[in-house]
Amino acid sequence: MNTADRSMTMEPAGMAWLRLTPLRLVWLVALLAVTAVWIAGKNVFPWAFTVPREMRLPAKTLVGDAMDWLVEEANFGLFTFVEFTRFVSRLVEIPYQFALSLLSTGFLQGQGSDAVQILPPVSWIAVIAVLSLLGFYAGGRRLALLVACCFGFIAAFGQWENAMVTLASILIAVPLGAAGGLLMGIAAWRWRAVDIALRPLLDLMQTVPVFAYLVPILFLFGFGPTAAIIATIIYAMPPMTRITVLALRGVPPEVTDLGNMVGCTRRQLIWRVMVPTSMQSLMVGVNQVIMLSLNMVIIASMIGAGGLGYEVLAALRRLDIGAGIEAGLAIVALAIALDRLSQALARRATAQHHVTQAPKSLLAAHPYTAAAVLLVIATGIIGLAVPAIQAFPESWQASTGNFWNEVVKWINVNYFDQLEALKNALLLNVMIPFKRFLLGLPWVGVVGLVALAGWSLGGWRLALLTGVLALLIAVTGQWAKAMVTVYLCGASVVLACLIGMPIGMVTAGHPRLWRLVEAVIDTLQTLPSFVYLMPAVMLFRVGDFTAMLAVVAYAISPVIRYTVLGLQRVPDNLIEAGKASGCTNWQLMTKVRLKLALPEIMLGINQTVMLALSMLVITALVGTRDLGQEVYIALTKADTGRGIVAGLAVAFIAIIADRLITAGSRRLRARLGLQEEAGA
Repeated sequence: MNTADRSMTMEPAGMAWLRLTPLRLVWLVALLAVTAVWIAGKNVFPWAFTVPREMRLPAKTLVGDAMDWLVEEANFGLFTFVEFTRFVSRLVEIPYQFALSLLSTGFLQGQGSDAVQILPPVSWIAVIAVLSLLGFYAGGRRLALLVACCFGFIAAFGQWENAMVTLASILIAVPLGAAGGLLMGIAAWRWRAVDIALRPLLDLMQTVPVFAYLVPILFLFGFGPTAAIIATIIYAMPPMTRITVLALRGVPPEVTDLGNMVGCTRRQLIWRVMVPTSMQSLMVGVNQVIMLSLNMVIIASMIGAGGLGYEVLAALRRLDIGAGIEAGLAIVALAIALDRLSQALARRATAQHHVTQAPKSLLAAHPYTAAAVLLVIATGIIGLAVPAIQAFPESWQASTGNFWNEVVKWINVNYFDQLEALKNALLLNVMIPFKRFLLGLPWVGVVGLVALAGWSLGGWRLALLTGVLALLIAVTGQWAKAMVTVYLCGASVVLACLIGMPIGMVTAGHPRLWRLVEAVIDTLQTLPSFVYLMPAVMLFRVGDFTAMLAVVAYAISPVIRYTVLGLQRVPDNLIEAGKASGCTNWQLMTKVRLKLALPEIMLGINQTVMLALSMLVITALVGTRDLGQEVYIALTKADTGRGIVAGLAVAFIAIIADRLITAGSRRLRARLGLQEEAGA
């Protein structure tokens, strides 16, 4: 039976849904048992609602003691652990200080207040010109113009100094993160044991909230930009590692066979054959490292990173929405420029991989590099006499801060009652009842149902994974706050789907409209998470409703994108078959297109859940009382045990949701007769 026949025969299910299969019988018994325990309440089954003391794991104490031992007693013979961390910090600090001097502070002689600038930084004109040259080399005039406009925007709105501090951090974090991820990926590809060991570690690294990274980094490496860069490197490595493994496994066998035939050693085969062949895929990983590094450098401003992230954080603390939006838009401009440059360089590297050129002189071989050096020297010399060449004049700078502040003020003055009514209606009628329902559930029943869902969708292995992770959340004392996290995440994801799916349904069939919407959601995905909090706080003040709105704005993009992707992938012959059978446009959308697009939509929902969980940790700044608050309090108190355990609980929730949704999508795809590659 083909896909069209299958989809049509699934429609008139009638009463077949009510047929009591063995699986449905198990679910019915489980739900009745949990309902009975819930109705009986804490008086009859106290152990089902509160984890008994003898079952609790002192995870916070154990982790805290382990970190104390590392710092105070750990000795590896030739050096202590503290000496090792100081050595790593110094290795990162040396290139960072050079990059910072080159772009921002200039080269100084002396320390502190006695420091004297002996050489100015690269002028703003030289930075824009050099990056535009790089854009022209990689992608032609359009890319050069785009890069020039992005950095010109940053200078025109007075964010140049902050942007250069952020760029200095990116220039150090990205190469180190990409190199570390590449080496780990090669090791995982080469040795199966390493691959097996890395998989759960990478899952944790990609699901642990970013704030949780800062807690042990602050404890081990101290406060300052170097610690922030180390946190950024660790956070940005997992996608590079995964992409490296996939890229190396995707190298055609004939390429490796040819390398073996010409007598390559294993090392030569990797570095001279496989890595160059995989360069385009590897550059995609580098692009991901750039985006994640930029995001993490912003958040790491809380432990001394400085730059644009500090400006956004300071604006949030002052509730200065204008300054925060301007710094956020500067981050967007920086992200767009770096993203487009990395993509263009990836395409050029792939195109030139097989091209052999005759030997040339040094100047002829590197004309762009020579032009860049001449530009830097010339603008530096002219800048000594003309200050406007060296630093962007303040009189040329513009600002829209007052405009944005006035917009928010006008909305508050004219629509306060309506906004308050909307907030109270949702809080009192939807959010608070849902929160009380989740907090009132027996933890034993929830753990059992999560494990049963895993068994239903993926077998005993998935049941074991989801059940054990849910049990660990309970026995480590994080259950109540985890339920608040699930409540906020669930409410945000539902609202994001209610808004995002209709937008995707409308734009899927209109390419021009989709290009406009795609530009908007691309901008939303590059804005730093702090920026979303400011307008929400200024319009609705602090609380769960404000947090939900910020999460929805941050996490809605994948729902829209995957809805459009799924609808566009529905085969045209199925649409024609539906029209021939007399279906209306609404029936085509609901009975055919949405049903076949549902696996992709579920993957979009999965991504939305991941983004919502990462954002919820940041919404602790506006008064939520979930696991994010635990992580934030641990960061302010440098309590590593508390922060790591709370961060792992968030990661466990993310892994459970990811595995269940992915398994459900795979199962649905199989029922619809779709190939697995269609969802890639």
